[in-house]
Amino acid sequence: MHAEDLRAIDLFAGLTLEQLAELVAAGRETSFGRGELLFAEGAYAYSWWVLVEGEVDLRRRTTDEDMLVGRMDAPGKWAGGFRAWVESGVYLATGIGAGPGRMLEVPSTALRDLTDAWFPFGGHLIRGLYGLALYIEATARQRDALATLGKLAAGLAHEINNPAAAAARAVDSLGAADDRLLSSLTELGQHGISPEQFVALDTLRRDLAARPAPPHVDLADLEDVLVERLERDGADRTWELAPVLASASADVAWCDQLVGVVGRGAVQAGLDWIVSSLESGMLRAEIAESTRRISELVTAVRSYSQLDRAALQRLDVREGIESTLLVLGHRLREGVEVVRDYGEGVPRIEAFAGELNQVWTNLVDNAIDAMDGRGTLRLTSRPGEDGGVVVEIADTGPGMPQEVVGRAFEAFYTTKPVGKGTGLGLDIARRIVVERHGGAIEIESETGSTVMRVRLPARPPTH
Repeated sequence: MHAEDLRAIDLFAGLTLEQLAELVAAGRETSFGRGELLFAEGAYAYSWWVLVEGEVDLRRRTTDEDMLVGRMDAPGKWAGGFRAWVESGVYLATGIGAGPGRMLEVPSTALRDLTDAWFPFGGHLIRGLYGLALYIEATARQRDALATLGKLAAGLAHEINNPAAAAARAVDSLGAADDRLLSSLTELGQHGISPEQFVALDTLRRDLAARPAPPHVDLADLEDVLVERLERDGADRTWELAPVLASASADVAWCDQLVGVVGRGAVQAGLDWIVSSLESGMLRAEIAESTRRISELVTAVRSYSQLDRAALQRLDVREGIESTLLVLGHRLREGVEVVRDYGEGVPRIEAFAGELNQVWTNLVDNAIDAMDGRGTLRLTSRPGEDGGVVVEIADTGPGMPQEVVGRAFEAFYTTKPVGKGTGLGLDIARRIVVERHGGAIEIESETGSTVMRVRLPARPPTH
């Protein structure tokens, strides 16, 4: 390629022949044919590409197929070169030859040097423009991340508060039950109960503890029967005792056995001892379940945040999805049915676990929003190509129009009302999946169904 080849191109109007010669010397001519890949979406823009002859299709992967988003069809149209002004600059689309042609490919570093030498003021303007755009985007991302973190923290506080409050209430009730238990033992001793009678009384307690719980619909009737029977035996506070005994499936025959063991004079003490013992057991089980739930949530948070773990690690994507569901549990309370369809033989992959959890959070949160908190959330995983995995997060919301699908991954594009979203969620997810992991993220949507499909390779590419 010679400087004369560029002279007729409007892009280079104002450059001298010597400057055009410098530009040609700094770059190289690249010929291409139909279907030939020139540069790839998401890859670092190490080169500045200027069309000299032919046509180049610009494609972005937004659904199951690559979408044509533009075409370089006139000499002077250009792409890339962003690393001349910002180190993180990437190609915004994939360039593929639409037919035979040729381009001038100039390294971004050379473009920067030539710009600084020829148009120092223009170079400053370009850097300022890029810097401002990056600052605005970074600030918006930070605000969105903080807002998301705030919502997660509030949700987790609510999730942990429920079992913690239940455990605290159970501890208080357990103390009262233990006091009644000890007091009833004193009363039984005052009635002169023998060791044989106490063993028989304990047998009656064990019998109740081993019985299955009665049907819920029968509890009220059973309580009424027990209240009437216990009052005939001279028991007090039957409105407190009967519900516990009914929930343990006590009946009139059991009450007859109790009277036969301790006599009518010690019925109250015997009932207090048995009921307090049953209450203590139930309260201890409630405390154990509450603390188990708290421990489960703490474990999920540690897994979700990837504390004390390497950034890049070998992982099972299903573990990250499950920890995300636990962290978002406050949003899955009523109306949302979670269906898991984890396939057999899903391999472990090398990935940035913490970043993938951010992807799952964005996709699940968007699915819940789309369903307005009521519908079916389906989570699917299956083996992908070459040792990779495919994850699908589907919802039964109204679906997305095709014009929304086409723009869903654009930064700052959102269909949510003002104050409800920043339009960064899917953009962040795409960057993590495509740029960090070398995978693909796709949308398949129709009326009543939207599927977000994430394809991840066995390991991220090396840059």
